[in-house]
Amino acid sequence: MSADAVHFYWRRGCGFCASLRRGLDKLGIETVDHNIWENPDDAATVRFYANGNETVPTVVIGEVGMVNPSARQVAEYLEQSAPHLLPEGYEPPPPGLIQRIFGS
Repeated sequence: MSADAVHFYWRRGCGFCASLRRGLDKLGIETVDHNIWENPDDAATVRFYANGNETVPTVVIGEVGMVNPSARQVAEYLEQSAPHLLPEGYEPPPPGLIQRIFGS
């Protein structure tokens, strides 16, 4: 299955979801949002990728699910596997502090 969009699964009151949302917005990455408290099918999708748990945020791109990823992890996946989903003129984020110190 080809990646047609970045599907962002979240719920109200989730600080991790809000943090990822800010990071994706900052990078200009558009998402299709799914509130797992409003749709049982969306909650089932999250349970599928999160070993039966309703762990959010969960991001699904094509058939790949990422449970509680960072915006950087989502961007890196898109760079390698679905660059057509990155915004025009996308620039990769600079390395974080840990990456600058340890080089990985």
